[in-house]
Amino acid sequence: MDKLTVYQKPTCSKCRETLAILRAAKTPFVTVDYFGAPLTVATLRRLVKKLGVSPREILRTGEEIYKQLQLDTKELSDDELIRLMVVYPDLIQRPIIEKGDRAVMGRPPENVKALL
Repeated sequence: MDKLTVYQKPTCSKCRETLAILRAAKTPFVTVDYFGAPLTVATLRRLVKKLGVSPREILRTGEEIYKQLQLDTKELSDDELIRLMVVYPDLIQRPIIEKGDRAVMGRPPENVKALL
């Protein structure tokens, strides 16, 4: 059975809500704090593919770094966006929950139930 992996930031309220849902469901999972251990380009690329979205769709547009990098006006390739998200993890929507060949965004946290 595939274990769930939750890519998260420990101080994130949506991440904590997602983990509470998993604990209540007694579902085994592991967490990856991608602020403490940054994601690789390959890992983020794999997650984006499993989510079935473009990298731009998982950008946190309200973050200060998003504004500083002027990402709303720049035309960047998917690879360029992924590299920026690896360098600046605040740009990544969170949490991302992965199980086998599927992944969901934990916004709202109830989305994780699709993987249970």
